Amino acid sequence: MENQEQQTTLTGFWYSEWAFVLFVGMLSAGIFTGTHMYYVYHIGAFNDIAVVAMLEGGIKTGAYGAAAAFGASFLFARVLEGPLVGILDIGGALQTGIGIGVPAMLLGMGVTAPLTSFPLALVTGGGLGVIIGTIIVLIRKFTISENSSTFGADVMMGAGNASGRYLGPLIIISATMASIPVGLGSVIGAALFYLWQKPIAGGAILGAMLLGAFFPILTK
Repeated sequence: MENQEQQTTLTGFWYSEWAFVLFVGMLSAGIFTGTHMYYVYHIGAFNDIAVVAMLEGGIKTGAYGAAAAFGASFLFARVLEGPLVGILDIGGALQTGIGIGVPAMLLGMGVTAPLTSFPLALVTGGGLGVIIGTIIVLIRKFTISENSSTFGADVMMGAGNASGRYLGPLIIISATMASIPVGLGSVIGAALFYLWQKPIAGGAILGAMLLGAFFPILTK
């Protein structure tokens, strides 16, 4: 009876994929609202000083291109990285992407309401976080089939930007352990990015995702 109760607890909502979506939504709501505080009161952003300076430069000059491109690229790369590696980088995906990239894109389009209204900032950040969390869960379902984990490790949140440079070889190893086609795609993508003098982690992720879409990993 005790073992049955423990099993029920471990398979409850807080251990489910949708709890992860909820956590990402809550974190994103706080981060986006922190940027609202900075936009209105010039204090409160959850980012490195150098990254916030990019947004500040856009606020002063009206040119948000650099901040938008920088933040959006981090967001895109980390959302792809999360399902494959099993780690969602809060610094890159949420703090930089949601906290700087998305606000810069909104301001560049002349949309200021989500950054001037505290309640709207909460709703906007939370909604974006739920979308990101859902995308990660869906990517895992399509690339890892019906397996409920990423090669033995559920998606965790952590790993700062500085540690991301060392993930390239680990991504290739994980992809190769998953299947031969996915591993081959990861190696080819990493090699191409190396030739283009870009971080190999991005190439390994994109290559693995591309061939993983054509050769799904079956777990049954």
